[in-house]
Amino acid sequence: MPITPETALAPDGTHRPARDGSLPGDLAVWIFIVAELLVFAVFFISYAIARGQDVVLFDAMQRTLDRNAGAANTLLLVTSSWCVARAVAATQQNLTTVAARWLLGGLACGAGFLVIKALEYAAKFSAGVSLSSNNFYMFYLSLTFFHFLHVILGMVVLAVLWQGIRKRRYHPGNLSGLESGAAYWHMVDLVWLVLFPLIYVMH
Repeated sequence: MPITPETALAPDGTHRPARDGSLPGDLAVWIFIVAELLVFAVFFISYAIARGQDVVLFDAMQRTLDRNAGAANTLLLVTSSWCVARAVAATQQNLTTVAARWLLGGLACGAGFLVIKALEYAAKFSAGVSLSSNNFYMFYLSLTFFHFLHVILGMVVLAVLWQGIRKRRYHPGNLSGLESGAAYWHMVDLVWLVLFPLIYVMH
């Protein structure tokens, strides 16, 4: 049988991942990511429609949010995504120890995001804010908490990937699981890059 990119084997006998322009990672994970993005898109469209019906209220309520905290969280997630990308690149070069360190960096940034967001929630709840306060806060709490849960799930994924790298489960001949997890984390980052300006900044 002729050797093709799809049938080629790495030196250790495992299948070498194809690099023919196809998406990295597992197709099922990408289907899941697209489904998640569609759910967030519905949320964003609903928010835009509600905002258009009461611009004055939404603008006033936006000014009660902590934009500095939102900007800090944006920096943390972007940095975390960069760390995860570096971890994948290091694994492609079989630099296991370096990859594990980069993933820890990504986890640390994710943890920082959760802490800052939790402090934001605590401040709002102590001020009596709830889902029933008004339409803006209903969307703010629903959207950001839904994303908050995705960050937690993403960190669980990163922790599993970190353990896998330390056990040398991922290497140049077997990157699919690592790339899939990284793609999910980048999705979490991408959603926040839309959510932050939409909720915190745009008037």
